[in-house]
Amino acid sequence: MTGSTPQRDLDHPHDLVGIGIGPFNLSLAALAHGVPGGLATAFFDQNPAFHWHPGLLIEGATLQVPFLADLVTLADPASPWSFLSYLRSRDRLFPFYFAEKFHIQRAEYDAYCRWVSAQLPGLHFGHQVDAVRWNPERALFEVDFTQLDKDGEAEALGRAYSRNVVLGVGTEPYVPEPLKPLADAPNVPVLHSADYLRHRERLLAAEHVTVIGSGQSGAEIFLDLLRARPAGAEKIHWLARTEAFAPMEYSKLGLEHFTPDYTRYFHALPEQTRNELVPRQWQLHKGIDTDTIAAIHDELYRRTLHGGWPDAVLTPGVRVRTAGRVATTKVELHLEHLQQSTRSRLTTDAVVLATGYRERPVDRMLAGLDPYLRHDSVGRARIDGAFRLDLDASVTGSVYVQNAEKHTHGVGAPDLGLAAWRSATILNSLTGKEPYPLPRRTAFTSFGLERREAPRVPAQGQALTPLTQS
Repeated sequence: MTGSTPQRDLDHPHDLVGIGIGPFNLSLAALAHGVPGGLATAFFDQNPAFHWHPGLLIEGATLQVPFLADLVTLADPASPWSFLSYLRSRDRLFPFYFAEKFHIQRAEYDAYCRWVSAQLPGLHFGHQVDAVRWNPERALFEVDFTQLDKDGEAEALGRAYSRNVVLGVGTEPYVPEPLKPLADAPNVPVLHSADYLRHRERLLAAEHVTVIGSGQSGAEIFLDLLRARPAGAEKIHWLARTEAFAPMEYSKLGLEHFTPDYTRYFHALPEQTRNELVPRQWQLHKGIDTDTIAAIHDELYRRTLHGGWPDAVLTPGVRVRTAGRVATTKVELHLEHLQQSTRSRLTTDAVVLATGYRERPVDRMLAGLDPYLRHDSVGRARIDGAFRLDLDASVTGSVYVQNAEKHTHGVGAPDLGLAAWRSATILNSLTGKEPYPLPRRTAFTSFGLERREAPRVPAQGQALTPLTQS
C-alpha cells in the first residue's frame, strides 16, 4: 500500500506496528494476516515500494537457501502468501516443477516479495518512522512518522498507537574506515556492492577494477566482471582479509546451525561464550557457495586454453591500511599481507567494496524508550527467547526485533530460512496463544549436554547399597 494514510485509520490502537518492510517484517505481516480472529496491524517503510537488494540482483545469482525458505511456508505451508501460491498466480507452477530448481534466482525472490507486498493489507510505504515512545497513561506505544511524497520529501506528519512494536529496519552497507572518505566523495569510483548493478557499465568501462571482500557478493561480482571482460585483458584484482577464498559450510549437519534448536541452544549460553562463538562461525554465513567457486575456477581455466594466464589476481589474507586518490581518476590502495607482514601499493581505476552489512542504528528512533531498556555488559540490548527487548516491568507492551539479535540468538538471525519460524514465535508470544504450532525438535544434532540433577547425597549414617558383591 502506498500513498496517503488517513490519520483516523491510525488513531485506533493497533495490536502491532512494524517498523521497516523487508523480508522479515513482510513475513510477519503475512503470517499476522492469517491469525484466527484477526490482528490490527500496520507496517511502515520509508521506501516508496518493496525492493530487496536491487544492486545485487545479478543475472543468474541464486538464493543460498531453498525456495521453501519463503515468507511463510516453514510456519504455514497452506498460507496464500507462499512462493508456490505466487507461482500459481502467474501460471508458472508447471514450468517450475519441470525446472527442478531447489534454489531460485534472487530476482525471482524479489519479484515474489513484491507480489506479496502489493496485495497484503496494512503496509504503508513512503512512511518514515521518526520516534517510538511509551505512553504510560494510555499503556500504548506512540509511533511518530513522516509521510513522504514520491520524491522522498516530507509531506505530512502522523502518529500511530500500538500495544506492541516490532523493529525490522534491516542492515546498512558497511564501508571500512580507510575507504570511507573515498566512498563518500562524489565522482570517486569507490562503491559498495549494494550499488553494483547501478554502476556496472561504468565498472566494465574501467581499465582496472579491484573487488574487496571474500563473501558471496564479492565472488559473484568478481565472476560477473570476469565473464564480461576480454580474455587476456581482464585487469581485475580480488582481495580479501580472510586467509582463503573459503567455501561456505553447507553440509547437512552443518546447516543445522540454522535451526530453531540451535537458536535456542545459543540463546541459553553465557554472554561471554556467545561473544566468542559468533566470530569463529564466519564460514557458516560468510563463505562462498561451492558452485560459485567452481564457476570462477572454470572461467579462469577456460581462459588458459590458448596459453598464458588471465590477467586476474586473487589474493586472500590482505587488509587495506589506507587509500587515496591518484591524479583525478585513479585510486591507490595501501595493502598489508597479514601472514607475510609485507606491504605494497595497488593503483586501480575502480573499487567495489563487498564488505558486508551492519545492523542499522536505531538509537535516535528509540531514544524515548531508553529509560526502559536493559542492556548487557557491553551496552547491547538484552533480547529474550521470544525476540523481545528486555524492558522495565512498567512497560506492559512488547518491542520485538528481527535481524538485530545475532549477539543473543546466533548466526541464524539474518538467515531467510528462519524468517517464518521467528515470525510465528513472535505472533505466538504476542497473542498469548498458539496460532502457529511450532515443532518441538528441528535438528538431529544435540548441541549441548542435557542438564541432569546432581546425585542425592545420602543422609549421615544411611547405609549404602554396594554396586558389586565382594
